[in-house]
Amino acid sequence: MTHVSVSPFVKRKHSRTFLDDIFSNINEVIGNDFVNNRPAVNVVESKDAYTLSLAAPGLEKGDFNINIDKNLLTISVDKETETVEGEKYTRREFSYTKFTRSFRLPKTVKTEDIAGTYTNGILNVTLPKKEEAKELPPRKIEIA
Repeated sequence: MTHVSVSPFVKRKHSRTFLDDIFSNINEVIGNDFVNNRPAVNVVESKDAYTLSLAAPGLEKGDFNINIDKNLLTISVDKETETVEGEKYTRREFSYTKFTRSFRLPKTVKTEDIAGTYTNGILNVTLPKKEEAKELPPRKIEIA
């Protein structure tokens, strides 16, 4: 039996593995369409609500499914890809025909009042805060 001592303070060179090589070049191997098929999302907090803004151009409001299960908000789209007879794509990057994004909601969100709008390729989902979660304005306390 060989005894090997290992010091936690010794700096080791990062050794690349086979999997590192594959996943660092995954866009080249399988293409960007597979990796980047989820729209970007911005989350903004105001004093009264959170707003999720999801960039999904080329869709219609009826293409979106927004569901809440417990405290998990899920936004999904499953739309058939339209093809035109006689057209042959050499590259196709409009890939927002099927995606799912899920968000764990804080307990401060009033889930029964969540609303969404879709304008100019942006889906905005407003998540109002419960009254007890809203910041109260400063006030002066009088001493009796």
